[in-house]
Amino acid sequence: MNLNNYVDGFVVAVPTTQRETYRQHASDAARVFHKHGALEVVECWGDDVPEGKVTSLPLAVKCQPNETVVLSWVVWPSKAVRDQGMAAVMADPNIPKQMPFDGQRMIYGGFTVLVAV
Repeated sequence: MNLNNYVDGFVVAVPTTQRETYRQHASDAARVFHKHGALEVVECWGDDVPEGKVTSLPLAVKCQPNETVVLSWVVWPSKAVRDQGMAAVMADPNIPKQMPFDGQRMIYGGFTVLVAV
């Protein structure tokens, strides 16, 4: 990764029993993201994600006892490539439409790279 890259970050709560369904969904989506310019797509299944009293990832996505927090990111060459690529991803007929999680509780944002070691 370099300082010119642009990163989209996502946090969601996925029903724990839907891990394989989510993995397949993420794999299918990653192919579409790569097709439209993404350099890297990373999906991480929560393993040690403590619930805080004031703030935490589980609180942020209103994670239920039967759900697991998932952290994901997509690396793009630049914001310009991301803007064009993300529009193409959303219009691509191969992007999975059915999400195996509650999309209303998804947290996401775009980030410029500050440090890349």
